[in-house]
Amino acid sequence: MEVAAAYPSFSLLHLRSRKSSTHSCLSRLCPYKGLGCSAYNQAVLRNPYSSAQNGFQRITRKRVGFSWPNFDLKLNRRCYDSKLSRNVVVRSQLAGTGTPDAAYPLSELKLGSKVRGICFYAVTAVVAIFLIVLMLVGHPFVLLLDRYRRKFHHFIAKLWATLTVSPFLKLEIEGLENLPSSDTPAVYVSNHQSFLDIYTLLTLGKSFKFISKTGIFLFPVIGWAMSMMGVIPLKRMDSRSQLECLKRCMELIKKGASVCFFPEGTRSKDGKLGAFKKGAFSVAAKTGVPVVPITLMGTGKIMPSGMEGMLNEGTIKVVIHKPIQGHDAGELCNEARNSIADALGLQS
Repeated sequence: MEVAAAYPSFSLLHLRSRKSSTHSCLSRLCPYKGLGCSAYNQAVLRNPYSSAQNGFQRITRKRVGFSWPNFDLKLNRRCYDSKLSRNVVVRSQLAGTGTPDAAYPLSELKLGSKVRGICFYAVTAVVAIFLIVLMLVGHPFVLLLDRYRRKFHHFIAKLWATLTVSPFLKLEIEGLENLPSSDTPAVYVSNHQSFLDIYTLLTLGKSFKFISKTGIFLFPVIGWAMSMMGVIPLKRMDSRSQLECLKRCMELIKKGASVCFFPEGTRSKDGKLGAFKKGAFSVAAKTGVPVVPITLMGTGKIMPSGMEGMLNEGTIKVVIHKPIQGHDAGELCNEARNSIADALGLQS
């Protein structure tokens, strides 16, 4: 054990005092046999910047010759405080541990973004409360006349998303001519960067079924609307639920409805496009319907993943690519991902 270990809060001791003053302090600090002038002379360094390393750490228990458990730190600390406080520089062990990626940029933490986020959710809640009444009134007629596509409910959802997004953000859509007709079933696939992706896709006004976690259906108003729209529930990490979800998608497509997938499976944390899962493309290959790739740009910067309480300023751009058809799920997956990746590459 070394003397330096008695003070674990000091990571570096820089002694600038003269040899005589430090020696007198150590003499009063440890008036025991074995720690006198001779021991100090052996511990003094010529280089003051490594005094702690080469000086005090040489004074071991064996050389000092006294019982360390009986060493009174409270009395001895007074000597350090009175004589060496001006000559000791303490360097925190936490210094330099931060990294640029350890926190979000300060620009994203502005008060204005937080206020915009509060206003955004206030607007979406108020609009949803009024529009859910229309859904409830029209739901029996939807089940009788349009059980699978449910166009009326999707029109209400488009109205809700548009009224929520338009006061805060600018939306640019490119490639509307590539959207299939309302009576043509298709599999829509999109990259996933933010919670805003749902709002953005709903503004397109297409009657496609999303796939959502089962826990979201428990939320009042939003969960009720999702159930009436025919959103497909999914339990993550449950292979049986995933299989039932794909079967449900194929049944809806055969009935004339469309489905929408986020083939990455989760939101991107850094805006980069992740690997695509082949479930959506297997559905398209088996049913023979086209795959419509959609690229969403800007949503990840406006409302980053993990910071859903904030809403930064910006513009959302939507690029709708030409439909892809085929009977090989792997080829469909690669072609769709390449289309989205190219659009994201042009943006960067």
